[in-house]
Amino acid sequence: MTATAPPPAILLMGPTASGKTAVAVQLATTLPCEIISVDSAMVYKDMDIGTAKPDAETLKRAPHHLINVIEPHESYSAARFRDDALTLMREITERGNIPLLVGGTMLYFKALVEGLNDLPEADSTIRLIIETMADEDGWPAVHDKLRKVDPETAARLEPNDSQRVQRALEIYYITGKSMTDLLKKPKYVYFPYTPIRIALLPGDRAVLHERIAQRFDTMLKAGLVDELRRLQEEYALDPETPSMRCVGYRQAWDHLTGKISLDELREQGIAATRQLAKRQLTWLRSAEEFTEFDCLADNVGDMVLEYIRQELEAMVIAGES
Repeated sequence: MTATAPPPAILLMGPTASGKTAVAVQLATTLPCEIISVDSAMVYKDMDIGTAKPDAETLKRAPHHLINVIEPHESYSAARFRDDALTLMREITERGNIPLLVGGTMLYFKALVEGLNDLPEADSTIRLIIETMADEDGWPAVHDKLRKVDPETAARLEPNDSQRVQRALEIYYITGKSMTDLLKKPKYVYFPYTPIRIALLPGDRAVLHERIAQRFDTMLKAGLVDELRRLQEEYALDPETPSMRCVGYRQAWDHLTGKISLDELREQGIAATRQLAKRQLTWLRSAEEFTEFDCLADNVGDMVLEYIRQELEAMVIAGES
């Protein structure tokens, strides 16, 4: 922009099934933008149906960065996302384009803009020790160990929330300090951009719920269960693998192991997706200031485009004055 004003970055947020991809593609094919996906599920290769990943034609029209980054048996973190996104944003800006960050993983948006606390990286040996404890005594017993060294973190975690309980206890074993204490330390924040924050929110939540049901039905018809079968054959996966905790795959796994019927898969998958949307909306309602658009409006893409053009023009005028 100018020597003193940071360059713009567009942050397009919203709950699942709010139509973010369609709006992003319209922006990217009209403005000098490059899309960066902010989605903790789309990073996985070969997980296309259950993540509602853009199809090949859409990706040809509007390429997305940070999809198909890792294989389903691997892990991806908010810290890695932040590093990857900042690198891409710099490269996009150097090409004279505007980074357009689009998705519904609110933790990733928060990490990008607000920074991260200084927490240690995962330690495979310590994780194995904790998993052995859980195998022998159960996760509630591991949760009880956490309660003794970090009561505040333990109080907000369910005893069977294996991923978060393991991480909190791992941090204590590595550092000798509780996650609660480490999270109180100030963050180092580096975000050299002027954010244009946009949220696509439903004017009628019941309609969003209908969209969610329709989209999940589309996934089932497209072969979600068969996709999971192929993933199980090709990769070393288990129900606790991070990729398999994604909504839809979790329920499909239970169906393939005979725990639930196909009708129950549909019912539970839709319910879990609605819960995800509720969490996303709760986060957005408590987030920093953003400009809200009704994702159910027929011309929502045009309204967002016009708003961004006005914001960019205002930045140019401010830089010249």
